[in-house]
Amino acid sequence: MDAVKFSEMQASEPNVEELKQRYEALRASLDAATDAAARSEVIRTWNEIREDVQTWVSLTHVHFAQDTQNEAYREAQNRADELRPRLEELDVAFKRLLLESPERPAMEQRFGQHAFNLWQADRDAFAPSIVEASVAEAKLDSKYTELKAGAKVTFRGEEYNLPGLGRHLADGDRAVRQEANQVFWDWFEQNGENLDQIFDEQVSLRAKMAKTLGFSDFVELGYKRMHRVDYNREDVQRFRAQVRDEVVPLVKRIKDRQAEVLGLEKLMSWDEGTYRPEGNPRPRGEEAWMTEQAKTMFAQLHPEIDAFFKMMVERGLLDLSARPGKAGGGFCTSFPNYDVPFIFANFNGTDHDVNVFTHEAGHAFQSWCSRDAELADYVWPTYEAAEVHSMSLEFLSWPHMELFFGDEADAFRRIHLAGSLSFLPYGVAVDHFQHLIYEQPDATPAERHQLWQQMERTYLPWRDYGTLEYPAKGGYWQRQGHIYGMPFYYIDYTLALTCALQFWVASRRDMGDAFERYLALCKRGGRAPFQDLVRSAGLRSPFEAGCLTDVVREAETVIFA
Repeated sequence: MDAVKFSEMQASEPNVEELKQRYEALRASLDAATDAAARSEVIRTWNEIREDVQTWVSLTHVHFAQDTQNEAYREAQNRADELRPRLEELDVAFKRLLLESPERPAMEQRFGQHAFNLWQADRDAFAPSIVEASVAEAKLDSKYTELKAGAKVTFRGEEYNLPGLGRHLADGDRAVRQEANQVFWDWFEQNGENLDQIFDEQVSLRAKMAKTLGFSDFVELGYKRMHRVDYNREDVQRFRAQVRDEVVPLVKRIKDRQAEVLGLEKLMSWDEGTYRPEGNPRPRGEEAWMTEQAKTMFAQLHPEIDAFFKMMVERGLLDLSARPGKAGGGFCTSFPNYDVPFIFANFNGTDHDVNVFTHEAGHAFQSWCSRDAELADYVWPTYEAAEVHSMSLEFLSWPHMELFFGDEADAFRRIHLAGSLSFLPYGVAVDHFQHLIYEQPDATPAERHQLWQQMERTYLPWRDYGTLEYPAKGGYWQRQGHIYGMPFYYIDYTLALTCALQFWVASRRDMGDAFERYLALCKRGGRAPFQDLVRSAGLRSPFEAGCLTDVVREAETVIFA
């Protein structure tokens, strides 16, 4: 398609009745197909339908995230929440035909077994009997998003949304960041009952859906929904144990060093994101300036990522700064009908802006590299593999950080590494918490808060909330939107970070080779399951014993030099 700008992109809301007719035609065409070419044509037509639907879903979601207070966008998102399970029902029914076809072996040879494994997971995770529950689940996620996006807090006479307050949470002045953290957590305490109610309803719905589909608990269903086709909960449990045994002690040493550098007798929770007495380095400009610096960075990094980023800027596919009514966080999505990705972020003037930007750019670059995949299933890999591309680019862009931080680039790099290592225990804590939640779906809100406290004692033993009463009572997890909207989507970050840190180690030996392996991985897209993709890039699977040993050793030489 021609180089359409984001502001000009459109997608029509699907008409369910018309789609039913199109799927019936697909079914008839598949039944009538007598050779591989005819069957391939049916699948190509089906792929076009899916791309139409996904383009509409993605545009609707982006518009709503850009302005959650816009009534038209909110209504469109509500319609999407209502329609998506019904659209999924049509899609899964066709996947069932492909899975049960006597010609499946020939089609697997043509399109790859991995696609069929993904479709099998979709079939197992859905049935018409859960459509209404799925609609309700989606609406609860939107309710959580709206609640947080609409937050308004007053700090030292100025009004902020939650992302906008971020720069004060990591201020170099300890009194400022403590006060900002108090304001931040006061909002959660004031809205805690609503947050508990939303989550309670989500857990109940998910447990019922799992039971309806014949699973022992939602953990099993959650893994199917996440397309985890080459590992299971026992593998994840062993990985969490590696982090607990190898990384938690290292992070404890990092926190002790941090307290020493900051001149503190005791590191409190509001100090954890700050690594220097004067505060963390900050980018030396705002969105427009950072975009220009990024152009230079990508031009220096590799011709292919240079051309990609120029396209993103020219077509207006970046929305980076925080503003009132905008949903929090950052994400990357894509519009298949236009063959382009889109980057969404909330810059707030902190070093985190660069991390988020390079992270989402990694996602976007990978999807751009895979945009010509003949199946929609292969444009993006499964979630944990997708996060390898994003987290790896954070580290592979290290040599160019002077563009953003000048003579403070070395400080940024050390802080980024320390922060990444510190994330691993938090990430596995979130995952372990979710397993416990869905293994005990009848737990009360108070019991869930106690479970989170248990996770902090196990994986974050250094954490001390001091006077911040709400997180001290186990409420910290409520700030993590993934727990509400994407159950079990969090261990993915830690699995991917384990791989990204291996790329970091490799880049310190030979940056050219590391980036070429990264580029080849991006171009493979989602054509294989997680562990196959990882190993194809010369990386060790996170489920292998000792996968973190070299990373920990290398990190120690940098952080404690």
